[in-house]
Amino acid sequence: MAAGRGAGPGRPEVLSRTEDGAARCGYGKRVADLKDCKEHAMAHSGSLHRGRRSFLRGALRELVALLEDQPGLLGPKALFVFMALSFCRDELTWLLRHAEHVTKTKTPEDFTDSCVAELLFLTEQLRELVRRQARVLRQYHVPYLARFDALLLSDVIQNLSVCPEEESVILSAFVSSLSALAGKEADNKEQFDFTALRLDWFRLQAYTSVAKASLPLGSNPDVGRVMNLIVFHTKLLDSLEELLAETSDLSDLCFYPRPVEKMFVATLEEPLMLRYSIAFPLLCGHFSRCLHPMCPEEYPHLKATALGLCNRFLEEMARQTSACIMDACAEQHNLSEQLLPKHCASTISKARGKKTPKPPAKKGEPERDKPGAESQRRDRTLTTNMDKLHLVLAELSLSLNHVPNFTVFEHTVTPAEYLSSHLETRLAKAIVAMAGYSQATQEVARPSEVLVGLSAYVTFIQSLGHLVALDTGRLIRSVLLQQTQPRDAAGNQTLTTIYTNWYLEALLRQASTGAIVLAPATQAFVTVSREGEPPFSAAEFSDVTEMRALAELLGPYGMKFLSDNLMWHVGSQVTELKKLVNENMDTLVQLRSSSGQPEQMAALLPRLTSAENVLKRMTIIGEILSFRAMAQQGLHEVFSHHCPFLMGPIECLTDVVTPDTDIQVTLSIFEVASAAGIPCEVDPALVTVLAGSKTEGSSPEEDYKVACLLLVFVAVSLPLLAADPASLYNTELDGYTNNIHCLAKAIVQVSAALFTVHNKNIETHLKEFLLLASARLLQLGQDPDKLRARNRDSVSLLLQLMVAESSFLTLDMLESCFPYVLLRNAYREHLGGELMGRAKEAAGRPLPFRSRRLLRDDSPATPGGGQRLPRPPTPPEPPLYNTGVPALGEPERNHHQTRGLVRH
Repeated sequence: MAAGRGAGPGRPEVLSRTEDGAARCGYGKRVADLKDCKEHAMAHSGSLHRGRRSFLRGALRELVALLEDQPGLLGPKALFVFMALSFCRDELTWLLRHAEHVTKTKTPEDFTDSCVAELLFLTEQLRELVRRQARVLRQYHVPYLARFDALLLSDVIQNLSVCPEEESVILSAFVSSLSALAGKEADNKEQFDFTALRLDWFRLQAYTSVAKASLPLGSNPDVGRVMNLIVFHTKLLDSLEELLAETSDLSDLCFYPRPVEKMFVATLEEPLMLRYSIAFPLLCGHFSRCLHPMCPEEYPHLKATALGLCNRFLEEMARQTSACIMDACAEQHNLSEQLLPKHCASTISKARGKKTPKPPAKKGEPERDKPGAESQRRDRTLTTNMDKLHLVLAELSLSLNHVPNFTVFEHTVTPAEYLSSHLETRLAKAIVAMAGYSQATQEVARPSEVLVGLSAYVTFIQSLGHLVALDTGRLIRSVLLQQTQPRDAAGNQTLTTIYTNWYLEALLRQASTGAIVLAPATQAFVTVSREGEPPFSAAEFSDVTEMRALAELLGPYGMKFLSDNLMWHVGSQVTELKKLVNENMDTLVQLRSSSGQPEQMAALLPRLTSAENVLKRMTIIGEILSFRAMAQQGLHEVFSHHCPFLMGPIECLTDVVTPDTDIQVTLSIFEVASAAGIPCEVDPALVTVLAGSKTEGSSPEEDYKVACLLLVFVAVSLPLLAADPASLYNTELDGYTNNIHCLAKAIVQVSAALFTVHNKNIETHLKEFLLLASARLLQLGQDPDKLRARNRDSVSLLLQLMVAESSFLTLDMLESCFPYVLLRNAYREHLGGELMGRAKEAAGRPLPFRSRRLLRDDSPATPGGGQRLPRPPTPPEPPLYNTGVPALGEPERNHHQTRGLVRH
């Protein structure tokens, strides 16, 4: 009646109490008094209970601290503990019942308490302390019952003036039962059961409470006081959980979900109360006590309410904690970004400008602080944003770490898992956001910059181990592993998808149009500057550092996805090339059969169509394969750094491959090596793509014929490049401005993959290509049109690039069909005296981009300085212009020692 109203659990209506008194007989005169009491209670109850809650918070805080420091006091002061629990329960229940019915006459601030979480938390902490120190209660109250309560009850019985026989027997049994405890050890794990004693006490109360009882309890209050004390002590021993539920059960709060949620929201808005927010999820563990065996139909509803509230509380706590962690990571990212090399230009310019007079500073350009300035402060009271984030994070971490898990309606709830789930989602989004990919403008961050930001994020998350019980290693591995897949667990795009799309759609597409050139000298793609186009530096995204960073970000799985996409584009280009071969099938067959007849070849060449298209598509293939080789090199270096113990066995596997090894075994070994970034003589990914791109309805013989004619088509089309002004060898790039130096890699790798698919001799067909290409280039020297032959010397260098690229060709093979003096003259013309030594040593000095140096024609030494493996016996070299390949209608001799791969 304190406020004149009462809201029962589960009832939506409000029951009026004072108005009922006027209708009762004999109470009409006291209606005014009741109304005065009602008005007084409504006016002052809010402030009264607010003061009580404030007092209880301080008292419980001190009580918990005292009992945690001196747990032995729990024995003699157990009654005070349960009184405190009971007071807290009453105040919490009162607040929730009245918080929704605040009238205009009341002060609303008395019915909203942002510190109620602390009271809930201290209540839960005190309950847990009692459970944890149950042994102390046992050690204290077992001898207490035997040596004090039994003697006190015996004295009370002896002082009774009248004691009937039946009541005397019951009281004597009490004394005997308690005295028997003296011989029992308190440390043993014997379970006590005083239910019979308490039942006899109830029976005795029934006997002494009837009218005209011989032993009325009203006349003998000492018996009641002593027995009630004994009952309390026995419950401490055998019914501790029931006693806790009786004094501090908050299960009725299940019927007030809206007020509880409002209190939770108010708690999260108060920084000092964040550490106590875990009390609300723990409160949901009380709701299972609302069940009753007579109402089983309430179980699903109460269970859904309890689990729903607990889930919402923990989700919100985890959301705020993860947001705080991500904000702190972003701060660390900003600090690490200040140390990037690109920001040192202003510092260098300032250092150089100290010797010169300084121009007046512009008003719109504020002076930038140097990295590390944020660590310098004159007053510790000045708090930075990072300080605030650390404070909030520490408070929330204390809350989430309070209990490892708890139970709600037979469900085990782990708070740390909620944080792990939210953090995993936010970290994945933050990593993708660092890339800054825009599909409309094709803008993306450099892989090295993303790697720096990712390292800052990972370092900070790893430091959370001392704050929150979180498996940071598992979390980081899970997120980073998802970034190596095309889609993450939520179905969103990852870094693998972003960079794969960007390198294909932006970098390589511009390379195919001539806007970007591959520069072997710098092992990167460089941008050809053009007027009217926005500045873009391809080297900043494709140099050695960026390829290593890309391999770090994507990992082996992501690099394999990138490689598969690159190979898909290669396969589509090869399919188009096969269509062009089919269009010129008859002419190519005649050209191949008349390779030793220059006049007939010259008459057949004008009948070829789309020769420029063939060279363009082969160049695009070379650009794709060159980029893939650069990416594989970065993967190899990263893999060697992180897993040298795995790289060694894989390299040993590649060393045991011989020409006699089964082709499927060889491809399996090459596939493992390619996954580690090791270059292989035959690319297994390219073999897989080309094997799946066979023409439908055609026989293997026809596909093999098309593959042979494709090489013929490319060989006889090479002289067309000499007419292009861009086909001039550039010493700064170590290549050509139209990317035709990529043809060498394209021809070597595509031919190796094609003839591996058909299980044919690779070396024989590459020799045929050299013969045809050499013959056409030599014929070009006799062309009267000087414009068509102006860059013949530069184009002839492509043959030497092919030899350097292929492990199936040697300079001896090249010199047998193309005079080496022409190559020497080409070097002299384009490189001058700088590279004359290379010409004299048969290009012994390696080009930076090439994977192996050119072998000298007068030395059997290999690039590593060792001796070349002995070559298998081969038939004598055919004469010049004789391909050594049977005509299309003749069967090919397939010697055992030259099947599949032939290496030197």
